[in-house]
Amino acid sequence: KEKIFAFAPNQQKLKTNAEKIGFTPVSDLVELVKKCGTLIIACKPYQIDDVLSQIKSHLAGKVLLSVAAGWVFDSFSSKLDKSVRIQCIMPNTPAMVGEGVLIFEKENSLEQAERKEITELFSTLGTVEELPSSLMGIGGAISGCGPAFMDMVMEAYADAAVKYGIARDTAYRLVSQTMLGSAKLQQVTGSHPGALKDAVCSPNGTTIRGVDSLEKNGLRGACISSIDAI
Repeated sequence: KEKIFAFAPNQQKLKTNAEKIGFTPVSDLVELVKKCGTLIIACKPYQIDDVLSQIKSHLAGKVLLSVAAGWVFDSFSSKLDKSVRIQCIMPNTPAMVGEGVLIFEKENSLEQAERKEITELFSTLGTVEELPSSLMGIGGAISGCGPAFMDMVMEAYADAAVKYGIARDTAYRLVSQTMLGSAKLQQVTGSHPGALKDAVCSPNGTTIRGVDSLEKNGLRGACISSIDAI
């Protein structure tokens, strides 16, 4: 932690977080860049041009990692000195509990050892996947927006549980663990989701009736349309 430095415009919040987490707060953006060999730019996409205008003359020979949506390798390389080694990464919110998806853009200018070290670092936050530049947008839509969609599904099934008498806090635990367990089962077994669904559906049983209702109400189409809309 003593090797980690951070800058943010809200200095009071930065200092509060520094005391809580242990990194060193820095009061000046250029000072931060001078202190560090590897930098993570984690501001809103519309702020990046302004940030780069302040620091690009100090970035030569450094590693720049971006977690900003919509910015890819070419976006940075066209604005920066060729000696700056760039990697764009698209994280999602479950990274906060070590279950995130971290999408690495295939096009990058890191040295092989740097790519390996940075991949290992981000792997502590979840699953690292690599996608070509042309698919970073759709990958970010699935994994970046997806948690909100999963949350809506959890909330809906919890509402159903409450409707039939289960307490709200219990309902959330039942539903979230069911979703977590189902995802884990697919990851561990590598089975097709359809096969896992079939294994629960007994002939003329309750589950297949629920599946029939979901199909009639357009679950699959609604999921695909939510991505089309982004």
